[in-house]
Amino acid sequence: MNHNIFSGAFFTQIELKYGLNRIDDFHKWQSIIEKGAEFSDSERLHLVNQFANRHINFVSDIEHWNKNDYWGTPIESLGTKGGDCEDFAIFKYFTLKAMGVSEEKMRLMYVRALLIDQPHMVLIYFDNPKAMPLVLDNLTTSIKKSNQRTDLKPIYSFNSQGLWLTKARGLGSNRPVSTGSKSWTDLVNRIENGE
Repeated sequence: MNHNIFSGAFFTQIELKYGLNRIDDFHKWQSIIEKGAEFSDSERLHLVNQFANRHINFVSDIEHWNKNDYWGTPIESLGTKGGDCEDFAIFKYFTLKAMGVSEEKMRLMYVRALLIDQPHMVLIYFDNPKAMPLVLDNLTTSIKKSNQRTDLKPIYSFNSQGLWLTKARGLGSNRPVSTGSKSWTDLVNRIENGE
């Protein structure tokens, strides 16, 4: 997904699929992607975290998609104005990527949210490979270092380059232990097909 998707035909498809009332949020999304291309990574993280947390409402997969587990594309999440924690993290990941943030700096991370005692997904960002990652989460508007998020117990993280098992809070093994998951592969294919 890149910022070149925002053509007249794209907006026509959005209107047909999600309705005229959803167009405004897609124009806002286009605007933050285009403006964000000129920003620092720190500014991009804050802009995208705020945008997603304001424009997407939390809805469980069973209620939203009538499925136990479904990973919505950024277009589906914004179009339906809803998604679960995975959809928020996915939206943030691909929006930041479209702004120019390197995939090597970002991972989706499965955690245990200790306060609600549930599995949860967040986006983590590494300024450099040795840095303590920052956590972007739909449960809070604050972006904090992973060692400050004592309410989260890391399990594993992944991106398009692989999957990492977590050895310590926010840190994983230095090399991927696998090339990803079926859910991730299916999601990327759907995004590439414009969904």
